[in-house]
Amino acid sequence: MQAINDFILAAAGQPWVLILVLACCIIDGFFPPIPSESVVVGLAAVAATADVPNPWLLIATAALGAFTGDNTAYLIGRGVGTRRWRWMRGPRMQRAFRWAGRELRKRAASLILVARFIPIGRVAVNLTAGATHYSHARFVGLTVLSASLWAAYSVGIGLFFGQWFENNHLLGAAIAIACAIVLGIVVDIVISRIRGRLPDPAGEGEFS
Repeated sequence: MQAINDFILAAAGQPWVLILVLACCIIDGFFPPIPSESVVVGLAAVAATADVPNPWLLIATAALGAFTGDNTAYLIGRGVGTRRWRWMRGPRMQRAFRWAGRELRKRAASLILVARFIPIGRVAVNLTAGATHYSHARFVGLTVLSASLWAAYSVGIGLFFGQWFENNHLLGAAIAIACAIVLGIVVDIVISRIRGRLPDPAGEGEFS
């Protein structure tokens, strides 16, 4: 176990770790299986007691990656729509796209901000925003804010839980990631219930 902790600590202090964070956050903006939250939260948990990587650099890197990924998804949606690839045509994603399209017409700003915290939700919203030609200038402004809030939130969770496990970085990272996942599920459930109270003529408001 000590060897694993030493390896984690050594890896967290390497410059390439931030490059990994950036890449994960970018790809996660348009391909949800990439676990950017887990990477950011886990590294933040290590930083809580080891001071590597630098938490402020981690926030900045994660925010830049999230912003870039979200806007890449917007451009993909604008260029190819929401049915080009097989994973887009699945029932769950298509329900998400239909819901995102309706909600963008009614409450675009709040939707874009909140969706960043829900993996499938953010992909659906970002792609749909592009496909429906939502104002790119407004989208850029909103994703600057949402990416910054998401990065600070993710690092904050890692720092909070990681501080209790100074001698076991692996356990601290695992618990911080688990808590982040639980909080994400709670946010998803709350949003789903709020949507359930709103009129939905098509009867297809759920994506979770």
